[in-house]
Amino acid sequence: MTDLQPARPVAGVLWMVLTGAMFVAVTAIVKHVGDDVPASQAAFLRYALGLVFLIPMIRPILAAHLTRRQLQMFGIRGVVHTIAVILWFYAMARIPIAEVTAMNYLSPVYVSIGAALFLGEKLPPRRLAAVVIALIGAAIILRPGMKAVEPGHIAMLGTAVMFAVGYLLAKQLSGEVSAAVVVGMLSITVTIGLAPFAYAVWVTPTLGQVGWLFLVACFATVGHYTMTLAFAAAPLTVTQPVTFLQLVWAVLLGAVVFGEGVDGWVVFGGLVIMASVTFITWREAVARRQVTPVVTETKV
Repeated sequence: MTDLQPARPVAGVLWMVLTGAMFVAVTAIVKHVGDDVPASQAAFLRYALGLVFLIPMIRPILAAHLTRRQLQMFGIRGVVHTIAVILWFYAMARIPIAEVTAMNYLSPVYVSIGAALFLGEKLPPRRLAAVVIALIGAAIILRPGMKAVEPGHIAMLGTAVMFAVGYLLAKQLSGEVSAAVVVGMLSITVTIGLAPFAYAVWVTPTLGQVGWLFLVACFATVGHYTMTLAFAAAPLTVTQPVTFLQLVWAVLLGAVVFGEGVDGWVVFGGLVIMASVTFITWREAVARRQVTPVVTETKV
């Protein structure tokens, strides 16, 4: 957003609300498919079917004349995103939607840590305190020793870390090539990366399952587009708090559609993490830097 494009906070909020609805729809469909299709195969089909949306990006990718270094960085990003997506699909089939959604808020926190460790970004005391608070929020959700920590929880912790690594790589690449190239190369590399994992566990999907996973690709694509519109309409300090609604929708969806109990500790832990992420985002805006991604930027 430039000075010639005034902020439109209401539009930004509405676009971000729609973005949240799109990504909750993605979550619901993946939960519905569940273990009927193995996690790696479901993830592969989501990306392979979504390649149809890559067509407008082919020309910018070819015109970019990517260097060997850039191709290597895209390749590494594809590997870490591939792992993240498999872990996310695995977690979705095993733990409640609300817990997946709440723990996904950790990715921006890991980005802050990674930016400080590897990119030389400063981590002032207030921002460090926000990071610690977010990790406390994760502990509230997991409550080790008070309830069983399932493999799905471990998978979500790994998902958040992998998404954070991918974002840090994307941050470096975004200063060198266009957004279309960054998004397009991610789709290509992740589809290739998922292929051998999908082949290893392949089961012939039904036409209905293929249809559901194509809907995942559609909702995810629309969600990324509406998220971009939200960013263009209003500052992150306006749109970031709206992402908390995703946790509300996830709790309601899990309770009403999938019969999952409402865990107050999960909601509270998600609130703690979201408050921390919002504070970090606000500090970034004050410093006129945008190192930390919003929650929805780390979605599949």
